[in-house]
Formats: sequence, C-alpha cells, structure tokens
Amino acid sequence: MEHLYTKPSIGEQLNKLNPKKETLQFLLNYSKALRINKYKQLSFEMILN
Repeated sequence: MEHLYTKPSIGEQLNKLNPKKETLQFLLNYSKALRINKYKQLSFEMILN
C-alpha cells in the first residue's frame, strides 16, 4: 500500500476552520479592551472594562 506523506497547503487548512460566531465576537471584544502601554523597557498590559 502506498501512503502519502504530504501536508495540505495552508489555504486548505484555513478553509477547514469554522469558528462559532460567539468565539469570534469574544476575541474581537477582548482585543478592543486590551491595551499595552510601553514605558522605557517595561510593558504594561491592561484590560479596560
């Protein structure tokens, strides 16, 4: 028997992803609330609620 060891392309892999609307909405809301402030060499992450 022959076995193929090739991987599908990235485009084919992305087409298989079907996230729920709730998941997308959560990630978008989180990214809107996340603020990263940099002061000299320090980085502060804040979630604004």
